[in-house]
Amino acid sequence: MIKTATFAVMHFSIAFSVAWALTGSFVVGGLVALVEPAVNTVAFYFHEKVWKRIERMRSNNDSTGGPQFSAAM
Repeated sequence: MIKTATFAVMHFSIAFSVAWALTGSFVVGGLVALVEPAVNTVAFYFHEKVWKRIERMRSNNDSTGGPQFSAAM
């Protein structure tokens, strides 16, 4: 849990610093530091749902001899 907390502090600090450096505004820096991680958390939830579906499809296709999907980009 300590690792998670220190990562969160680091993430907020970086988000604030970048927004403040770009805008010169403490208010904008603070808003970005709060909003950006919240949006990322929601996006991560949906990202995980998509990947679980892909993994389930791969598992089903592997067991049935169906088409194989490549993760290569």
